Amino acid sequence: MLDKKTDVKIRNYFEYLLDHSTAEAPMWNQEKIRSGHPNKWNYIDGCMITAVLSMYELTQDQRYLDFADRFVGWFVVEDGGIRTYDAEEKNLDNINAARNLFPLYQLTGREKYRKAMDTVRHQLDIQPRTASGSFWHKDIYPNQIWLDGLYMAQPFYMQYETELDKMQGCRDSFEQFVRVEKFMKDAKTGLYYHGYDESRQMYWADTVTGCSPNFWLRALGWFACALVETADVMHESLYYERRYLMKMLENLAKALEPWQDESGMFYQVIDHPEAEGNYLETSGTALLAYALMKGARLDYLPARFADMGEKAFRGIVDRYLFENEDGTLGLGGICLVAGLGGPQRRDGSLAYYFSEPVVKNEAKGTAPFILAYTEMLRRQ
Repeated sequence: MLDKKTDVKIRNYFEYLLDHSTAEAPMWNQEKIRSGHPNKWNYIDGCMITAVLSMYELTQDQRYLDFADRFVGWFVVEDGGIRTYDAEEKNLDNINAARNLFPLYQLTGREKYRKAMDTVRHQLDIQPRTASGSFWHKDIYPNQIWLDGLYMAQPFYMQYETELDKMQGCRDSFEQFVRVEKFMKDAKTGLYYHGYDESRQMYWADTVTGCSPNFWLRALGWFACALVETADVMHESLYYERRYLMKMLENLAKALEPWQDESGMFYQVIDHPEAEGNYLETSGTALLAYALMKGARLDYLPARFADMGEKAFRGIVDRYLFENEDGTLGLGGICLVAGLGGPQRRDGSLAYYFSEPVVKNEAKGTAPFILAYTEMLRRQ
């Protein structure tokens, strides 16, 4: 149970984020703010709107639905086009925000949201694939699968195919998880590597396995959430496939157990807590807290993993939810961004993951934190 003081503090923090954000200038998108560029359709905002809609589902507070409708509605025009979105960019990150179109269409009846689903679904028809059949993470990253991309694309893909395309692509979506298990799971620890290059050409890729060298916490968090969210929208006829994802999730949860710090949180590179420069990181911990609690609530996981998720959530509250001198609240300990390749020479090393900026009030951390909070409320 959350004590009343903590509950009020988190709710006030959530309201503070909404009060200071619009579609054109969301205060939670620190990556965009730092770039100095105008806001675009992006996964960071998509994650936050998912959290807003989850709060609406739980509380039925009309303000939350109105905010989500106003925010997403600013991007989506009447013919289903999406302002600043370009399918030809072939970036899986840009699929994520489209998940919110399903509940918004159901709740508001606005036909533009239904049309926008088709706009985004078209991207998956032109998205490049590895020789084995999985989507490239981005067009600029040939032959690469990243754990992040499973969360960005597969829940939308599975739901669209289930509800709007006679389930034609459901098997394709499922098999992309199977290939990640085959190519990216470490046999010794049961953890998953951040990235995989099927061509073995990237400087960060192992020449034998094709995998990047380390287990990045947030990537594991994205993947755990992808398993939960995709299973949640699968049709009941996919009995075997759903149970396969459930077993993958349970095996991952068991692999995470040894690495949970006594604080409840997890380290930026999860299996090297002793490494100089490593730190307890908010976004990945929050993603795992949410996935574990929701997975247990849906009976995808044994009940003990809900307790593990709650311990992770409480660890974040104790360590990183803070109050400013003016009384406003903030959430710290959030890795701003991390990836593989590119001109920055992101080589997947420990030093690289420790070198990325750590920021406050960034939606990669705040969104899963609020999602985990809704799961805490459901537990009560």
